[in-house]
Parts: sequence; structure tokens; C-alpha cells
Amino acid sequence: MPRLLVIDDDRAICALAEKALASIADITTAGTAAAGLDLVRQGDFDAVLLDIQLPDQSGLAVYCEIREHDRRIPVIFMTVEAASNTAIEAMQLGAFDYIGKPLSVEPLRNLVEKAIEQRQISSVPVAISADEDDLDSSKDLFIGRSPAMLQVFKAIGKVAKQNVPILIRGESGTGKELVARALFNYSHRSDEIFLAVNCAALPDNLLESELFGHEKGAFTGAESRRTGKFEQCNGGTLFLDEIGDMALTVQAKFLRVLQEQRFERLGGNKELTTDVRIVAATNRPLEQMVADDEYREDLLYRLNGVTIELPPLRERLSDVPALIRFFLAQARREFNKPDLEGLSPEAVDMLTAYTWPGNVRQLRAVIRRCVLDAVLPVITPDILPTEVVQGGSHSNSNGLADSSKSAAAGSTALSDVAAVPGVSDASTPNASTPNASNPDVSNAEVTDAEVSDTPAGADGTELPQLVRRLLKEKSTNVYAEAMEYMEQYVLMQVLQETDGNQSQAAEILGITRGKLRDRINTYRIRLKGDVSQEK
Repeated sequence: MPRLLVIDDDRAICALAEKALASIADITTAGTAAAGLDLVRQGDFDAVLLDIQLPDQSGLAVYCEIREHDRRIPVIFMTVEAASNTAIEAMQLGAFDYIGKPLSVEPLRNLVEKAIEQRQISSVPVAISADEDDLDSSKDLFIGRSPAMLQVFKAIGKVAKQNVPILIRGESGTGKELVARALFNYSHRSDEIFLAVNCAALPDNLLESELFGHEKGAFTGAESRRTGKFEQCNGGTLFLDEIGDMALTVQAKFLRVLQEQRFERLGGNKELTTDVRIVAATNRPLEQMVADDEYREDLLYRLNGVTIELPPLRERLSDVPALIRFFLAQARREFNKPDLEGLSPEAVDMLTAYTWPGNVRQLRAVIRRCVLDAVLPVITPDILPTEVVQGGSHSNSNGLADSSKSAAAGSTALSDVAAVPGVSDASTPNASTPNASNPDVSNAEVTDAEVSDTPAGADGTELPQLVRRLLKEKSTNVYAEAMEYMEQYVLMQVLQETDGNQSQAAEILGITRGKLRDRINTYRIRLKGDVSQEK
């Protein structure tokens, strides 16, 4: 059975974990940081539940020592202020997740199960490693050995040194610009300039000015002469992406450059010459556009003389592992995650089974996102995007969208489960806080315990009455709600007994004064004048 270590000086929390999680893990508890670290060094735990505020050491410091001992152990922080800066810092350090107190059984169980599952998966050797040597060997070259990509490589080799215009066709995200750069790198013009223009990103008049330049006063706002890309790129290679989005008026001037290497600036009458090699790309059906009078037929024939067809990623899925390896190493270096080892076999299976409608660009984005979200050395299916998980062979796994909700589920569930009017998280703006200058409020006028704010629907203050109501409603959180009710009642009784003196109350309760202050904030217990709960 998996082993779970709970490090918290609150015995109620340890008891709740032992009861709620006994069916999924063998529970070991520790009340101090020192005891917990000793257990970590001696045992082999699959996950750790760690309180951020411990009596002898900060939970963040404890986490750093656990990570140094074994960085594969998922650590889940427990905190009263689930939205506090401390919790954010914990996630920045690489914690698996955090959950708010009071604990809710179902979110806690789900989170621990997920942590244990990732621990077991990450213990298996990675199927694809994040080897940064791949970056040095690949550089800007193509990655892939599929038959479809071999045909692309052959085509590049045949025409790279030929001074003819080339049309690259393929879906968005397949790497058309990479083909254009490869053609440039292997051409006689590799020592000259390479410029790229996206024809779809500019309005018609701006595209014309961008390509051909303009004279001063050619149009409103043309305050000086502008040199266009055909002049700037003289002797080099000009890559025109999304050539199918070029307006008909611009197509006519562009056709003349292709045929004669001559053009005029916008608003000018002087004919200029250039020596530029044109590489164009499109994902649009140009033949159909010609039939619909949206594209010039003579320009299509001029561009279509030499065509390189770039296959979509779904037609070369055998290249996916090599692409993953390259993008993984790239993201590992960029995001400074030296501890990242690679992807689990299950994650690789899902990635290679997906059809990738966004092609290589989508794959790169997914890998980068996974590297950013990874808190363990191995990327597991749990942090893959939902569309990849559902589109792969293991549709029953949790996707990234579910994973991203775990922290929110843990922190918001306390209000759903507790359902106590007037009770809120310590981060609630209206929550009362102890007197900073004198936290041990004494000589308070004590009245009868005001524990009338019982869980919604209860008619009295007795615990049996609450339990009977919850059972009647078929609640699945009886233990958690009863424990919270009991904790409020005990705190109120002890604080009234000590006239609001927190030091005495903490000693009687067997917890630290800081822990007691957290509980006072959580349950909005008022210590001024009398000991009561805010409505």
C-alpha cells in the first residue's frame, strides 16, 4: 500500500487524515518539522502532507529539505490562508499542490490519490528524456525521419541552389518558414539577407508599401521616403508567408517582380531593379481561389512551377517523439528546470496518439506548457491538456484542465463543506484579527458560549443532532463537518475558560499560539469585550 506522511502539529488534522485516507494509503504522522524530516530520511513515502506553519521550523524550509532528499516525492501544503503569499511561494518552489484548512475530505482524498499516482508514474524510467545535446545537434534544421519528411528533404536539396521562385504548401503550423530558411541556408545566397513578410498580417495598402516602398507624400502619413522589402533584400531571399491573402491589386505588381525583377515605389515613377529570390507559402486552396476570381491565374502558374508540399503532423506521427525530445530540451533550458528528466511512457503514448490539428506549432506549445506546469522530474499524463488526453488512447486520465482546478477545489471546498454562517477563511476582508500589540487579550467579559452558528439546518448546538441531520441528508462529508463543528466548540469553550488569554488557551489545547491565532481568524472568533463568534 502507498505510504503517506502527514507533518502537522494539529492533532485534529492528523486524526482527520488517518480516518479519511486510511483506505488509500498507510498513514504516518509527525507533529514537528524535525520528526517529519527524520521519517522522510528513514522511510520511503509516496507523498507528504505538510503544514506551512510548524512550531520548530517553517514548512517551506522543510519542503526544501525534502526536495533535497528526494525530489520525486510530491508535497502537498496545507494552509489556513490558501490564497496567501506563503502558498504562492510554496508553488513557486515546486510544491505539488496546496489545500486550504479546514480540510474537506473529498478534495483531500482526490489530491492525495493524484499525488501518489504521479509518484508511482515518475518512478518509472522516462520514455523521452530532456537531453539538451539535441539542441546543439538540431539547431534550425528539420526534425523527422518519416517517409513524408524525407521527400521534403529531397525536394529542398534539389531546388535550394536553383534561382527559381518556390511555393511551399501545407497546413498552418507545419513549419513552412523552416522550409524557407532551409532553402536559404543551402542556396548560393546564404551569405546575403533573409527577410520574412506575413501577407495576412498587413492591410492591402500597408502591404504594398512594405513590399515596394513609397515616396514622400504618396499617401496620408507618408512623411518620408520608405525603402521596401524588395530593395532591402536585393541579392538575398524574401519569404512571403500566407501569399494567398495578398490582395488582387498587389498581386499584379508582385507578378511583375517575379517575371522581370522590376518595380516602382508607391507614389513614384522611377523604375527600380532588384535581384531577389522569392519563396512563398500558403495554406489556402489557390486553385479554388482562381476559380472564384479571388486569385490571379497567371500568378499561380508562376508560383506553382516548383512546389514543396509539407505534410501535416498527423501524417507523420512517427516523428512526434523526436520533436518532443527537441522541444522538451528547448523548454527545459529556457525555463531553467534542470531537474526535469523527461516524459513518462504513458504521456508519450498519449502525445503520439493525438492527431495534432495545430501541427508542429501546437505540439511545441503543449510541451512548453507541460514543462511550465511540471512540479516533479517526470511529466505524467495528469498535466497534459484535456484535448490531448481525450484524443489519445487513455481517455480516462485526468487532463490539464482538471489538474489546474485542484488547488481551487481544495481551497473553496472548505466553504462548501463547512457551510457555517459567519465562518470564513482568514483571508476574508471582514475577518477579525487579534490585537497586534497585545495578542493575549485578558480580563474579557465572558458570556455563555455563542456557538449558535451551527452548520446550516441544525436546530441546536449538540453534536449528535448535527450528525443525525447530515446522515438524513446523505452527506458524504460527515466526518469533516463534525470535526469542524467540534473544533469550533472546543476553541470557544477554552477561550472563555481562559478569559480570552491565547497563551493559556494554546497550552490547554496542546497547540502553538500561532496555530490558535489561525483558528481564531478562520472561525472569526471575537475576543474584544467577550468571547463570541461574529455573525
